[in-house]
Amino acid sequence: MSIRLGYQMPNFSYPGSVAELFPAVIAQAREAESAGFDAAFVMDHFYQLPGLGSPDQPMLEAYSALSGLATATSSIQLSALVTGNTYRNPAVLAKTVTTLDVVSGGRAVLGIGAGWFELEHNSFGIDFGTFTDRFERLDEALQIIVPMLHGERPTFDGKWYHTKEAMNEPRVRDDLPVLLGGSGEKKTFALAARFAQHLNIICDPADLPRKLDALAQRCEEAGRDRSTLETSFLAFVMIDEDGDKARAQQREFLRGTGVDLDALSDEQRAAVTARQFVGTPDDVAADLQARVLDPGVDGLIVNIVANGHEPGVVDLAGRTLGKLVR
Repeated sequence: MSIRLGYQMPNFSYPGSVAELFPAVIAQAREAESAGFDAAFVMDHFYQLPGLGSPDQPMLEAYSALSGLATATSSIQLSALVTGNTYRNPAVLAKTVTTLDVVSGGRAVLGIGAGWFELEHNSFGIDFGTFTDRFERLDEALQIIVPMLHGERPTFDGKWYHTKEAMNEPRVRDDLPVLLGGSGEKKTFALAARFAQHLNIICDPADLPRKLDALAQRCEEAGRDRSTLETSFLAFVMIDEDGDKARAQQREFLRGTGVDLDALSDEQRAAVTARQFVGTPDDVAADLQARVLDPGVDGLIVNIVANGHEPGVVDLAGRTLGKLVR
């Protein structure tokens, strides 16, 4: 597996009716595939997230949507960025992502994290627990899931999860890859060093040198060659041949989340926009190169939250950013 360029769809608030929603998702995945993206991602959430919209905005269940995309695409890898471990029994999740792999002809990636959005847990009656609880669960879950992906039949008796010779058939391969996503230098990075082929780092770009140093330390502690763990960065991209139009889209998007850039101090504005890369293709490419790739991250996963559903936008991003990571 290699994901040097990924496209994430973080919202489904598109113009038109619900009947038109999934065709717009398919169109984006197909455009990403044609534009050279290695993977297409949806979020594994039930409500829209703070900072992207209000909880009542449209949100599709991840694995149902990914299975639909599997039949509408042919080569692009498919994953959640990332699956909330708390939402599913780990053996069932292993079965779910393996079925996606079968349906897609070997294109599934298990993106997984500890889970964090408390509102969803409370609303759906899912146990949230403490921060420590959630990472204990993720550690146990990976000890079940990874062997099942490899065709083993794990028996596991943990604090949170229990299996007895859990079988996982059919499979099209024994090396379905695991992607960990998060920012935790101790827990998330340590789990990635033990279990994953890819780590998607979520942080402000200024923190990347420290994050990469911490990852190297976790790999050393796990006895792993750091170069065998691929990394990427999740970036918010707003791109247009007209840079002023892209910057106007940024302001409009932020206003929709309750943020008025013009009312902020320089320091506040920098904090709000730290993970946003905005402007012409040259502007966006140069900014991502300097702030993300030059510090040592291998690849990019981008969302185009303002207008990725508009035809041609994903293609422009793919043609622009593919040059940076190939």
